Amino acid sequence: QVQLVESGGGLVQAGGSLRLSCAASGRTLSIYTVAWFRQAPGLAREFVATIIRSSGNTYYADSVKGRFTISRDNDKNTVYLQMNNLKPDDTAVYYCAARPSDAVLRGPSQYSYWGQGTQVTVSS
Repeated sequence: QVQLVESGGGLVQAGGSLRLSCAASGRTLSIYTVAWFRQAPGLAREFVATIIRSSGNTYYADSVKGRFTISRDNDKNTVYLQMNNLKPDDTAVYYCAARPSDAVLRGPSQYSYWGQGTQVTVSS
């Protein structure tokens, strides 16, 4: 079983950048497809991006396409989310999640393993 820990959140002004990290322990992250989700107060958890375990292909929500980049470093057992040109609407708790399959899935219920989340706050 894999354990996930997010880090890198914080407070940033609109237009700024942050890089989130999702570090894995217990098992190698390379056997999992990993996704980032986010949840703002009062709203449902929503898909942000995913990187597929075998192909390395990446997929993004329309709201972040062109601004966010998901990547992985298998040597460090870590997946990253580089967030550029941040907007106040990006304010949320960001979670990484993993599942041991190659499917491109955007529903939170389809992921087996979750981190505890990291807060991102973008001020205007």
